Amino acid sequence: MNRLAQIVNPALDEPLRGKTGIGFFQSFLPALVGMGFVVGVIIFFFVFLMGAIQWIASGGDKAAVEQARGKLTNALIGIFILFALFALIKIVEDFFGISILTLDIGILKIQ
Repeated sequence: MNRLAQIVNPALDEPLRGKTGIGFFQSFLPALVGMGFVVGVIIFFFVFLMGAIQWIASGGDKAAVEQARGKLTNALIGIFILFALFALIKIVEDFFGISILTLDIGILKIQ
């Protein structure tokens, strides 16, 4: 039996197809982190938009305005936490001279 035979998943796009497990994770994990940031921004946009529309449609009802204000506040807190996390990662990387988003353990190097 050939130990170097690869199992190929035909559902994967070309950049990930034919890679070993290590190569797959080197490509997949940074993309996953980046996608997480993009999804967070998209969620912020829609929650903020729903809160703004709810505020406009409240018609002066004090309870509806407070509920809309809560949505807007939660959306702003969420985006602030997302950007603060990104900034914290970059500050720690610069201060310690390491890359948190790059994992380097022996043969496993994720960039």
